[in-house]
Amino acid sequence: MRLRLRLFEFEDLPWFPAVIRAGMMDYLRFMISALGIYRPIVPLLAEGLARTGQTRVLELGAGAGGGTETVLAALRTHAQPDATITLTDLYPQPTAWADIARRTHGAIGYEPASVNALAVPTHLAGFRTIFSAFHHFPPDACTALLRDAVQAGTGIGVFEGAGKHWAELLLVWTLNPLAQLLLTPLYRPFRLSRLVFTYLIPIIPLCTIWDGTVSILRMYPPAELLALAHAADPTGHFAWQAGKKRHWWGPEVTYLIGWPIEKQLAVNNEQ
Repeated sequence: MRLRLRLFEFEDLPWFPAVIRAGMMDYLRFMISALGIYRPIVPLLAEGLARTGQTRVLELGAGAGGGTETVLAALRTHAQPDATITLTDLYPQPTAWADIARRTHGAIGYEPASVNALAVPTHLAGFRTIFSAFHHFPPDACTALLRDAVQAGTGIGVFEGAGKHWAELLLVWTLNPLAQLLLTPLYRPFRLSRLVFTYLIPIIPLCTIWDGTVSILRMYPPAELLALAHAADPTGHFAWQAGKKRHWWGPEVTYLIGWPIEKQLAVNNEQ
């Protein structure tokens, strides 16, 4: 699909009710984790950590932390036994994150304060990642986000849990609302508001359908991701690659990943 539209998403709107945003994020976290959406890119992320000599992943725009536990477990089986993850977001989800931190015994931590992905505070170190959120940014902001990582001298991976196909829109319109209706009582931590705004007043499913549709339409294909990376790094301090990785059961993940060439050489010299 080549069509790319800059429509709005409800979860991006500052006035959007936090309780509805949390319900939408809970659904995404559950589905991304249950389906292991981001397993295909774990070898890429493990390579990025190895090439930069890091063990900490700093996740930007983490939402409710969907799929993070799966990614951590897979990293630890890809020669990164000491890997940890810190969750951050412009709209923090401390309740959901605290539950993840408890389940992982602190291996997944979080920053409770709001974090702007375009200007990450210097005290937050680690290989930066952004899952299912890069499409939220217009091109200028994408360039600024990548430039901030380049200037900080840390690696960054951008991962979108779709391949931008028309069939994915069909799934958003059909299977996603059905999954929400069937699975919402299983989400943890329990929220009464989630039941109210799913079954009695179905705002969460309706907004999820809209945002899911717009997300696919707003996605950047690999060629555009590389163009954004080169605009953010015109002097070529980073080694960049972009493409798609297919899950064993069909779905694709679109990715961009880069790391400082100097750090890569330094790590290689130490080995």
